[in-house]
Amino acid sequence: MEKFTAEQFEIVDAHTHIYPEKISQKASDTIGNFYGIKMFTRGSLAALLEEGKEIGVKKYLVCSAATSPMQVESINNFIMGEADAHHEFLPFGTMHPDFENIGDEVERMISIGLKGIKLHPDFQQFDIDDKKAYKIYEAAEGKLPILFHMGDNRYDYSSPLRLKKVLSDFPHLKAIAAHFGGYHRWDEAKELLCGNENVRFDTSSSLPMISVEKARELVSIYGVENLFFGTDFPMWNAKEELDRFFALGLSFEDNRKILSENFKEFFGIEKL
Repeated sequence: MEKFTAEQFEIVDAHTHIYPEKISQKASDTIGNFYGIKMFTRGSLAALLEEGKEIGVKKYLVCSAATSPMQVESINNFIMGEADAHHEFLPFGTMHPDFENIGDEVERMISIGLKGIKLHPDFQQFDIDDKKAYKIYEAAEGKLPILFHMGDNRYDYSSPLRLKKVLSDFPHLKAIAAHFGGYHRWDEAKELLCGNENVRFDTSSSLPMISVEKARELVSIYGVENLFFGTDFPMWNAKEELDRFFALGLSFEDNRKILSENFKEFFGIEKL
């Protein structure tokens, strides 16, 4: 198997979370407690850039999820503010199904420069196919892609089956199904979500839990052209995640596609 290094590739981290400095440690601890996992670091801007520098990340998809409707606007403003200050950030805002004026806020998100929406149904405690959430998809369809946390096997909020129903009801909605389409529900995801041209998948928070053989199977089923590399910062060490990715033994060209080219094509980026 040919050995590759970070220096041979342009690298995009397609799944990262950032929080205001004063709450970055608390936010990270809350996530770690939710999953029963010791977080690698705090979710601050400085920590993200330090992690990314270690592997030469040129662009980051940055996001955060609102656990209440009252947080939506402030999170969207925070994420966009950081993106304005850092050209290497591609900013995703957030939404909550109980937010009062979903359509207006989505239009505002577009106007200020946000490039997508992050939803975490398990944190936010709603079913992906809840009719309340359909207002989000109606507002976003054809305008903004949605990054869905997917597939925690302790809950059914974010099951692959629920996302499949939404994608059927909204045929022009672009989605990124995180964690290879289903955190701990990979077999369901591969059966239910492959083959939809509007769906992409990221590698985040999966490679530490599954075998190389399983990961290669998922890559084959979804297709190399439909995958993005992501670390799920601040959960994991970026270098270790990249090492796990290289351990899959993919070709140079397949690595290049997953590490940056697919992302650039999806978002219409010519140069990082």
